[in-house]
Amino acid sequence: MEARLLELEAEAQGVLASAGDLRALDEARVRLFGKQGLLTLGLPSMKDVPADQRPVIGKLANRVKQGVEAAFEARRAELVEAQRQREAAARRWDPTLPGRLALPGRRHPLELIREDLIDIFTGFGFTVAEGPEVELSYYNFTALAIPEEHPARDSRDSFYVSDDVVLRTETSAVQIRTMETHEPPVRIIAPGRVYRRDAVDATHCHTFHQCEGLLVDEGISFADLKGILYAAAQELYGEGVIVRFTPDYFPFTEPSAQMAIWYGKQGICRNPDDPEARWLEVLGCGMVDPQVLANVGYDSERYTGFAFGVGMDRLAMLKYGIDDIRLFFENDLRFLAQF
Repeated sequence: MEARLLELEAEAQGVLASAGDLRALDEARVRLFGKQGLLTLGLPSMKDVPADQRPVIGKLANRVKQGVEAAFEARRAELVEAQRQREAAARRWDPTLPGRLALPGRRHPLELIREDLIDIFTGFGFTVAEGPEVELSYYNFTALAIPEEHPARDSRDSFYVSDDVVLRTETSAVQIRTMETHEPPVRIIAPGRVYRRDAVDATHCHTFHQCEGLLVDEGISFADLKGILYAAAQELYGEGVIVRFTPDYFPFTEPSAQMAIWYGKQGICRNPDDPEARWLEVLGCGMVDPQVLANVGYDSERYTGFAFGVGMDRLAMLKYGIDDIRLFFENDLRFLAQF
């Protein structure tokens, strides 16, 4: 029986020595210590050992079991250290390797559209105006002739910070602030982020970007508005872009209109007879309501003006063929690397 215990010890040591990695060592653990393992089945039960041999066999069996357990822990420590060294070697800087190319940064498509609009309208003589995103209800609604019962004022449509303070729903508030501090003529655009309680889907988001425009001077007409917007569309989308204006209603302009672009399967369509193309609305516009001019102290008998508001997200989607507004906010490098 002593010889069998010594053979068992040697066999167990061999199993441990043959384990070349931690996975193999785990398999060896099951082979040695599992329910059907070598030690579990190989170590004798003391009731089966003659009484006169029990002290010797019991002592030897304990030594074999403890020795194998100690050898297992020692082998595990060796393999853990070997794995650590391999991982460290893999991370070690090798000065002979070629350098990694630093990828250039890219501008976000919304920033590209913003820059395009600023370039276009500053070329027409406009200046860029800015205002707070957290706005007083007066500037966001009241001064723009939006009545108290208008749905836009409802908390289900706008984000209220308090009874009098709202996250701006459009950058038109910047127009009011500008007119309060500047005498005519006024010629500004106001690009910026706006907020509305819209459900998020492929074409809507609670946070998006607008560019409002305003021109107030003597003798301004609807023809000036159409000319400026048509010229801007040509600058942004190229010669031959087809646009149309249709009547609409906004509380702060009268008359009001929507401008649409002729859009096909391949993007901006320059063929008016394309049967697969359709009109796609891109902005709202109109002549500034005399009441709005009066609210800021302008003489509405002397001055007239026009205003427009365009969603920069929509313009970017049209220009770059993007079919889901959510891509602008997901920070997916595969998407951003295309611009």
